[in-house]
Amino acid sequence: MPLSSLSLTFGNLPSEMSDLEKARAIVIPFPYEATTSYRGGTKDGPAAILTASAQVELYDDELDWSPAEVGIATAAPVMPSRIDYETPLKQIEDVTAAALARGLFPIVLGGEHAISLGPVRATKAKYPDLAVLQIDAHADLRQEYEETPYSHASAMCRLVDLGVPLVQVGVRNISAEEMAWWREKKPSTIFWARDYCRGRHSVDEVLAALGDRPVYLTIDLDGLDPAIMPGVGTPEPGGLGWYETLDLLRALFERKNVVACDVVELAPIAGENVSEFAAAKLIYKIIGYKFNQSR
Repeated sequence: MPLSSLSLTFGNLPSEMSDLEKARAIVIPFPYEATTSYRGGTKDGPAAILTASAQVELYDDELDWSPAEVGIATAAPVMPSRIDYETPLKQIEDVTAAALARGLFPIVLGGEHAISLGPVRATKAKYPDLAVLQIDAHADLRQEYEETPYSHASAMCRLVDLGVPLVQVGVRNISAEEMAWWREKKPSTIFWARDYCRGRHSVDEVLAALGDRPVYLTIDLDGLDPAIMPGVGTPEPGGLGWYETLDLLRALFERKNVVACDVVELAPIAGENVSEFAAAKLIYKIIGYKFNQSR
């Protein structure tokens, strides 16, 4: 599926900053929602983030420049097929692969967390030794949930099936079945929120667990504390704070080769805009960290 640009751009950027031919990053909206199991609305997340991004100040005082200068294209939304669970994953896989083939840094906007399998497959095809860093409240390691292996609750289990080393940060919700499987198979390295957020583990330990591999970053927004990110499908108390998250991300981008990412599970709350603005700001920080060293 070829890339196409969107008139509503991330950050409401002018054409000279959002031109697909000149951009170094691309935001790919994918409003997929099929297996949510608590509060719905993740299909509305990408549009809400794009709308909120128009209010994000382009100058970043931490980095002392405007990351939009690198060029941020916005793809037309990938409208998910409803034929089955696999077809939409192939759709977003193809679009991510097209972005990577052009040398772009793709940022996929969910939608529910089940979408990560598609972009990770595309990224692993280009970077066979890929590792994944997941920020999330939930382990998402169920073999299947509600009679499908493509559930959002199984998202990371599907990545483990690909043979991708997985590092998980902020986890504070896991089922007994997942825990038993994790203890037996050790499919991932988990930095539990109860320890990481209390300073018992460091950023250095997280990055060391990734090794020297290229990294795919997946951020389920419920990984952040609901005090700053209430608009998610399955909020869980006790998550990462804003600066705690930024410290981890800045170090990650400075010391690892992060080649693609997704930001998922925003479920907008009617009458509020805290979560979508925070998500848009977080994405802009990610772009800034990605290109800060090469500007």
